[in-house]
Amino acid sequence: MLGLMNASVFESFAIWGVLLIALLGLGYALFLRKQVLSHDKGTQGMQDVWNAIRTGADAYLSRQLKSILPLILVLTAVLFFSVYVIPPTDEALKRFSNFTPDMVRLIVGLGRAAAFVMGAFFSLTVGQFGMRMAVEGNVRVASASRRSFAEALKIAYRTGTITGMLTDGLGLLGGTAIFIIFGIASPDVLLGFGFGGTLLALFMRVGGGIYTKAADVGADLVGKVEKNIPEDDPRNAAVIADLVGDNVGDCAGMAADIFESYEVTIVSGLILGLALVSITGELKWIVFPLLVRGIGVLSSIIGTYLVKGSSKAGKGEDAFKSINRGFYSSAAISIGAFLILAHYYMHEWRAFFSVAIGIVLAIVIDEVTKYFTHTHHAPVKEIAGSSRTGAATLILRGLSIGLESSAWQFIVIALTIMAAVLIYWGQPVVFILYGVAMTGIGMLTLTGNNVAMDSFGPIADNANGIGEMAHLEPEARQIMADLDAVGNTTKAITKGVAIGSAVIAAVSLFGAFLTDVTKVQAQMGIADSLRLLTTGIRVSEPIVFVGVLIGAAVPCLFSSLMINSVARAAALIVEEVRKQFHIPGLMEGKVKPDYKKAVDICTISAQKELIGLALIAVLSPLLIGMVLRVEALGGFLAGVIVSGQLLAVFMATAGGAWDNAKKTIEDGLYGGKGSESHKASVVGDTVGDPLKDTSGPALNPMIKVINMVSLLAAPIIIHYRITNPGVIISIVLCVVVIFGAILYSKHGALSFKKKGETGF
Repeated sequence: MLGLMNASVFESFAIWGVLLIALLGLGYALFLRKQVLSHDKGTQGMQDVWNAIRTGADAYLSRQLKSILPLILVLTAVLFFSVYVIPPTDEALKRFSNFTPDMVRLIVGLGRAAAFVMGAFFSLTVGQFGMRMAVEGNVRVASASRRSFAEALKIAYRTGTITGMLTDGLGLLGGTAIFIIFGIASPDVLLGFGFGGTLLALFMRVGGGIYTKAADVGADLVGKVEKNIPEDDPRNAAVIADLVGDNVGDCAGMAADIFESYEVTIVSGLILGLALVSITGELKWIVFPLLVRGIGVLSSIIGTYLVKGSSKAGKGEDAFKSINRGFYSSAAISIGAFLILAHYYMHEWRAFFSVAIGIVLAIVIDEVTKYFTHTHHAPVKEIAGSSRTGAATLILRGLSIGLESSAWQFIVIALTIMAAVLIYWGQPVVFILYGVAMTGIGMLTLTGNNVAMDSFGPIADNANGIGEMAHLEPEARQIMADLDAVGNTTKAITKGVAIGSAVIAAVSLFGAFLTDVTKVQAQMGIADSLRLLTTGIRVSEPIVFVGVLIGAAVPCLFSSLMINSVARAAALIVEEVRKQFHIPGLMEGKVKPDYKKAVDICTISAQKELIGLALIAVLSPLLIGMVLRVEALGGFLAGVIVSGQLLAVFMATAGGAWDNAKKTIEDGLYGGKGSESHKASVVGDTVGDPLKDTSGPALNPMIKVINMVSLLAAPIIIHYRITNPGVIISIVLCVVVIFGAILYSKHGALSFKKKGETGF
């Protein structure tokens, strides 16, 4: 097989088999697409609302692509030329031994640049195609709700599964194809693939998050609090923008987010696996993670197809049980297959326990997140109860719940990593790091199920909005309301999984960082006792501790800038909606509001923030590495991971709990809609919206972008001293661009103020 050395017949067939499984996953997505599109789109009124959502979503995605394309082109060139700064790796020279070193540089440079473009394109495809299918599915779910609960559930979940299988199929296809072509030299190229996926995920998370929450917060504050009208009332000028935002934020953003976690764990697993191949001479260390991923795709296909509802309408719990049944079926199939694979191929149990712990971690995080965000459990009930004494006490209670959930998820992830360490206890550190990477791969085995669960939420939410705006029958509205309630819980659960997977993936990349830096140090002739894998990241060193502190500060700054962006954009929406409520005949339903104006405000607001925030994530590790050197860069990564995880879990859980507390009150608790408790809960929900759907989720790709940039830059940083003129110029440029991006994001991104005005 091209690129593989000393592979057995089984291993050769297994790798090609994994490639075929990736294609099978993509084929399953196309099969489901055909199924979904075969259903009708309902009445003309439903189609009118749907068409407005579709047009707004398409306009946003088109504008986003134009915004990010120049940066993608620049970074493609940078990645190509990066291989010319340092000598080729020993693995690359060995893989392409028939070529001169200059030709090897050219091959690796072209491969890295092409892999970057492929990773970016795959991430973009997952987000855009998945979102467009979600838009196609929402109106069909609304139409099906007029016939039966079971049909509506099936369409909603299978539409979400399309995105899940795209994530599985494309992630596995890219990683496997690169490995087949480049073999032992694939780490040089895989870094480009992972970086492309993470960068696009960051763009889609940041842009989609700002869009969706600006519309949601603006619509709720004026519609629910000031005018006391329903959530998706057609008289609200921001309602279409809100429904569009559910798709660009929750569908496109989350899909790209989980896709890049899927990519990154493959990248780190193969890098560490290849390090073990060089030690043991056995290819099983790199074939095993690919086979695990292949098994995950097959189990997800089976599990997702098992999700079906009963014909009895209004059974939201039946929907949740059905979705859980599919998830646990996939988990059981995967664990059984891993057991067989570990016994007959790996000939040891440690690899099995590593991936099995990852699946257990996903399940435990599911349950922890469900406890803190589900309407049936104490935390949400306590938040709802605090609404009786006003918005302040409700917000304080939500903050308390969010912080507590962060502590428990920290402990769960710490115990998981400790278990991964104990499994390979007594082995060289590379084995331990490999075990952690396998835990991440195991955790994302059920990516198809997780993304399906997440996309199900906004699809059901949009269907419910279409139903309200098109004035469907009460029975159909109840079915959609039940599905929407289930979707809120599944969204919260998958956010927890996405955050947990981001941390495990980042820790895996941290191991790959240590391994890659050590390889370069060995090339340079640095003594073994001074190499990073031997010394570790010494936090006791003041310079390294400075790196940790700065790393911990970056997620705080990033979150601040994103929340500030949402606040400014939401203020513009509030002003626009208030202004349109004064249109004669609007409140009486005689004329329609100008939905397009609100959509345009959200689109422009989101796009103006993209590049600045991305530059902060890309350039900050470069600056730290050049100024404080490579060990402090490792400390910087540790700070980013810990601080980012803490903030992400806190914001996602608190926001989800506030949201569901509001929904319990809207269902009739403490006076129901229009009561003082309801108004307090709406304030809490609007505070939580940018936390749970914008800044919290955006920290996931930010953490991994920083890790990927560090991995790419570290070998170059080692070769050059801070006194080098090129390094000095680069430092100055990084400082200028980073501070310029911060100032732009704080003050200059939205210039809609009139002369002499202050505030937003």
